[in-house]
Parts: sequence; structure tokens; C-alpha cells
Amino acid sequence: MEVFLIQPRGFCAGVVRAVDIVTSALKMYGPPVYVLHEIVHNRRVVSDLEKEGAIFVERLDEIPDNQTVIFSAHGVSYQRELAAKRRNLHVI
Repeated sequence: MEVFLIQPRGFCAGVVRAVDIVTSALKMYGPPVYVLHEIVHNRRVVSDLEKEGAIFVERLDEIPDNQTVIFSAHGVSYQRELAAKRRNLHVI
């Protein structure tokens, strides 16, 4: 059996997209950009994003009002979306 490697990938496309979203938000809005939960399960990637200005939090109340927040791809409840809106958070 022959195996052909079409294009090497270090991460699945979903992880690449998640990292790209955080990186793009940092470029668009400038740091800090808050991220609810770690966007990927890779300590090196998270650390690199933190160096660029991403701040990873576990709760919305850790984010100052009027800031940019990225919700994880795992999703959030409608109540959490409303809480973010009430605090005038810019949600991505």
C-alpha cells in the first residue's frame, strides 16, 4: 500500500480557523482581545496568542465592559449572549 501525503498539516482545519480568528481580531481591534475559554487545546498555541495580546478567561465577569470577546467554538448559552450584550461587549 502506498500512502500519499497531499499537504502536511500540523492542526485540523478547525484549529487553524480558530487561531486565525483570534489573530485577525487582534489585528482588527488591537489588544487586548478576550477569549472565553482556551480556543484550542494546545498550550504552545495559547501561549503564543497570549503574547500577541489575547486574554483567555473562564467567565464573562472577568472581562471589562466595552471590550472584544471571542466565544469558543463549543458555543455558549443564550443567557451568556444576553449578558455579553448587556455589558456592551463586542462579540465575535
